[in-house]
Amino acid sequence: MAERRRSISNPLALAVLACLHERPMHPYEMATTMRERGKEHSIKLNYGSLYTVVDSLAKNGLIEAVEARREGRRPERTVYRLTESGRAKLDAWMSQLIAEPVRIRILEKEIAEVRVLLDGASKAGLPRLLLIEGEYHLVQREAELGWVRNLAGELEAGTLEGLDGWRHVYETGEMPTWDVDVSALEELRLTAAEGGPEPG
Repeated sequence: MAERRRSISNPLALAVLACLHERPMHPYEMATTMRERGKEHSIKLNYGSLYTVVDSLAKNGLIEAVEARREGRRPERTVYRLTESGRAKLDAWMSQLIAEPVRIRILEKEIAEVRVLLDGASKAGLPRLLLIEGEYHLVQREAELGWVRNLAGELEAGTLEGLDGWRHVYETGEMPTWDVDVSALEELRLTAAEGGPEPG
C-alpha cells in the first residue's frame, strides 16, 4: 500500500505512462503532448524532472527503450514504449485514483483544521481583521472540495465528457477523433499569453 501511495504522489510518472499508452514516444514528444493538453498547469513539467522520471520508470521495467531517432541536425532521441508491467501499473493507478478520492479526504481534513483554528482564534478575542487570511484559505479549500466532489461524481456516474474517448484509448491503444477547433485553441492560448481579452 505504501508503494502505491508513493507512485500516485508522482503525477508526472502517471502522465508519462499515459502518453506511452497511446504510442511509443521520446521524452521531448511526451513533453510536447503534455503541454498541448495543458498538463503543465497541474504537474511539474520540466526536462530535468521528465528525464529523471523516464529513467526511473525504465529502471523499474515499466517502460523500455525501443529505438533512437535522429531528425535532421537535432541530437539523437531515445523512443520509449510501455511494457506489460507498465500497462498493468497504469491500470492500477487509474483504478485507484477513481476508486479512492484521496484529494477529497485531504481537503476535508484541511477544512476541519482551519475551521477549528478560526473558531478558537475568534473565541480568544482576535478581531476578524486578523483572521481574513485564514477565511480566504478556508473559502478556497471549500470551493476546491466542491469541484473535486462534482468531478468524482461525474467519474462515478460515467458522465464526464471525454471519458468514452479515454476508455477507447485504454481498450484499443488508438486515439479517438475529437472534433477540436485547433485554430480557436491557438487563438485562446495567444490571448491568455497576452494577459486576457481587452476589458469593455
